[in-house]
Amino acid sequence: MTYCIAASIDEGLILVSDSRTNAGIDNVSTHGKMHAFATNSDRKIVLMCAGNLATTQAVLEQLHRDKIKNMPINMNTVECLSEAAEYLGHVSVEKQKQHKNMEGQSAFNPSATFILAGQIGNEPHGAYMVYAEGNSITTSANTTFLQIGESKYGKPILDRFLKLTTSIDEAARCCLLSMDSTIRSNASVGLPVEMLIYRKDSFNLDGYYCFDDDDDYMVQLRRSWEHKLREAIGALPPLDPSFIKRMRVNL
Repeated sequence: MTYCIAASIDEGLILVSDSRTNAGIDNVSTHGKMHAFATNSDRKIVLMCAGNLATTQAVLEQLHRDKIKNMPINMNTVECLSEAAEYLGHVSVEKQKQHKNMEGQSAFNPSATFILAGQIGNEPHGAYMVYAEGNSITTSANTTFLQIGESKYGKPILDRFLKLTTSIDEAARCCLLSMDSTIRSNASVGLPVEMLIYRKDSFNLDGYYCFDDDDDYMVQLRRSWEHKLREAIGALPPLDPSFIKRMRVNL
């Protein structure tokens, strides 16, 4: 399974992905899901992927090949992120069709989803989620983050805390906690965790981090969060016995 997050706020982008691709009883494997493209200096584009690994690898290979061969449409020629997302969707659909035909089994599922994020020229930074069908949605003032993969465990903290005006450092910690909560609750999502902090208009990807299980910062973050949660729960208002009694009567 997979869990990837893209948060787009006023100060820039935070991208976080896990590396677990298989989590059977005796078969645990990892594979990076965050991929940065070497592009012209006027753009920075990053992909995160979930779904069938053969499909995602084939899509990435095609995107790289198109760029190297300077095809009419490639990551260096698209004029905006929406065009890049449309191009990615088209390539993804074609690769899924090829794999489906080659496999020849109705139960085989070659589907894959992607998050494309970055900035091109004078366009604002942002992120797009590209569905298996090739269509996409983007971040906005009301949708500050996108998720692919095992999203349910890490969504509540993002819903509560991520705003357009959230500082980029605070948003990064929030996304890491969202990932840690998912890892805690689902064995199919696992470390190492990759994180990229992109500051708007910088056109560089220097803010890259990779956290393993024994990373000092991740251990400290996890322990501090658990401690603060226990403190917060302990400080909640106590149940009112008279209210509980009234509720019983009403029932």
